Amino acid sequence: MAENVNCKLCRREGMKLFLKGERCNMAKCPVERQKSKPGARGFRRRKLSAYAVQLREKQKLKRLYDLREKQFKNIVMKAVRKKGVTGDVLLQLLETRLDNLVCRLGLSPSKSGARQMVSHGHILVNGRKVDIPSCTIKAGDVIGVKDAPRSRHIAERAFRVTEKKEMPAWLRLDRKNFRGELVRNPTRDEIEVPVSMNLIVEYYSK
Repeated sequence: MAENVNCKLCRREGMKLFLKGERCNMAKCPVERQKSKPGARGFRRRKLSAYAVQLREKQKLKRLYDLREKQFKNIVMKAVRKKGVTGDVLLQLLETRLDNLVCRLGLSPSKSGARQMVSHGHILVNGRKVDIPSCTIKAGDVIGVKDAPRSRHIAERAFRVTEKKEMPAWLRLDRKNFRGELVRNPTRDEIEVPVSMNLIVEYYSK
């Protein structure tokens, strides 16, 4: 069977990107079984240039949040214009996207699935339907599932997969009522991403 394209991306970056959600924790994960880079012979080991190192860090972060290049660049440019440490602001903007929070709350097992849930109108923010995955959620906003059989079924199925998922301190989940709240914006220390934000900022500052 051909290797899943998401698994190839994980192997390319040498880490789990969780593009398939909780299924990436399974023992059969190709990242665990195959240490080599994708390709017939893998990649030759060679010293990377400073630019190449920055590029790889950027690719890791972009793929961790399952975004296209244009989407990711727009968020970076938005972070640059805001006050504060650009890398920290960038992570906050990525974490508080609606699709990311739907996934974080366990309403969908993967970011791509969360994006689809939002786009198809299954998600409410403060009681109103929002179908824009990139929508920025603010502290105090409540994210819920539409009170419809199809919407609840999708969330229930996701909860069975994500039931052991640890909830960040800055989120509150009400599993019974299919909703969660962004209690506050996360701090840099609370966002666990194995990338160098300085290198990513340097990449876009050229």
